[in-house]
Amino acid sequence: MRILHCADIHLDSAMTSNLDRDKARERKRELLTSFKDMVGYALKENINNIIIAGDLFDTRNISAGARKEVYKIIVNNPEVTFYYLQGNHDNGSFVSSLEEIPDNLKMFGREWTSYTISTSGKNVVISGVELDCDNAGSIYSSLSLNVENYNIVVLHGQEASHISKNNAQVISLKDLKNKGIDYLALGHVHEYSMGQLDTRGIYCYSGCLEGRGFDEAGEHGFVVLDIDDISGKTETTFIPFARRNVYVAQVDVTGCESTFDMKKRVEEYLDTAGYARESLVKIELTGSLDVECEKDTEYICKQFEDTFYVFKIKDMTTFMVDYMSFEHDVSLKGEFIRNVMSKDNISEEDKSAIIRFGLQALRGEEIG
Repeated sequence: MRILHCADIHLDSAMTSNLDRDKARERKRELLTSFKDMVGYALKENINNIIIAGDLFDTRNISAGARKEVYKIIVNNPEVTFYYLQGNHDNGSFVSSLEEIPDNLKMFGREWTSYTISTSGKNVVISGVELDCDNAGSIYSSLSLNVENYNIVVLHGQEASHISKNNAQVISLKDLKNKGIDYLALGHVHEYSMGQLDTRGIYCYSGCLEGRGFDEAGEHGFVVLDIDDISGKTETTFIPFARRNVYVAQVDVTGCESTFDMKKRVEEYLDTAGYARESLVKIELTGSLDVECEKDTEYICKQFEDTFYVFKIKDMTTFMVDYMSFEHDVSLKGEFIRNVMSKDNISEEDKSAIIRFGLQALRGEEIG
């Protein structure tokens, strides 16, 4: 038996943090298309069961177009059963809009709900519960599984070792050990990760289907489980599926003397990296520059913004001041730098910034 595990599709996400209006609208459509294509992949690969471990939608206020399209995808593929556990973003808005829940859409509630898939060998049982502040502490003791089955448990929340994000409930893997779980299908963390739950089972965050911003860089897609009906042995495969990849990379520009030098460093990195044109790319400039170095990150960004779908530059450089070279300088510049250097109540980082801005002002340049 083959089962697809996905999560955090976040349909109808605003997508405006890094995109202009037209590209945000395009990316919203692409997320919906990726979901539809994922279902197409399942059909092509003879996968008849899809687990959605939360946050199919991004907001309570779902557009009519997205709602209708998801409904069509479900009802037009009756050979696929969708096991949909709502996450902290879903808020029940999709289900409440339906006059009737399709037969192939299986939902979970605030108490454990289980669905059995009969096979020629072990039955596969998918159990899940929607977490909230009222039940988060009691679900572990109330979970009862038949160890003779192949048991999949679906939850949406923040496993304790991950950095807390949004309003998701915390999931205690410790309290799920030795419960007879074979595969713990998790949602909420947007990067793929997998680990051993106990001697019997594993846990897995499938990650989000598409990276929406630069905080979601890396490969994205879903997980396919190949379950042996007789032995219960499982092979899991992460399937990269994003239409566009998101990259964040650091380029060290230490020693550069001008914007041109920095632009050349970025160009050399991008030539080596080989990112596809449809990618979203953010370059973080790092390293130390002389305080008098001419630097225009907006100009650098302009040189590459037509090369990729989105291109951004983030300046993380620091400035070095060769204080000794100005110790006996009799110019206004030297007097200014010595005056700033003498201030004990200013940090070295702030001194560098003040000196840089002051030198720009003395040269009649735009300060920034």
